[in-house]
Amino acid sequence: MNKAQLDELKTQLIKMKESILNGGYLTQTEDLHISSEDLPDEADLATSVINQQITFNMRQREILKLRAIDQALNRIQNGSYCECEECGDNIGFKRLKNQPFTNLCITHAEEAEREQNRFLKHG
Repeated sequence: MNKAQLDELKTQLIKMKESILNGGYLTQTEDLHISSEDLPDEADLATSVINQQITFNMRQREILKLRAIDQALNRIQNGSYCECEECGDNIGFKRLKNQPFTNLCITHAEEAEREQNRFLKHG
């Protein structure tokens, strides 16, 4: 990968990081509070609990993405950015352009996804 491509991906990662940090997902708290006056019946309580879970899941996903972005920026810094962490093969520019924080080549990413799906099905 040439320097211009690497700079482009670094800029993309920084913009993604700024978007997460400035997007409000990490500091949003309105769905996380339950007021007893606002919940006259069980249906309202259930709706509130569902909204809390959605907010928590969105926040967790953003935190994980932020961590992956920081790790990718560190890999750029130390020169290992384009390498698959499983096999050491080169991760193509097209894949990195689509998902600049990835740390796996397409083969190992698909393998990890199959393993995760297998784990979720069999719990």
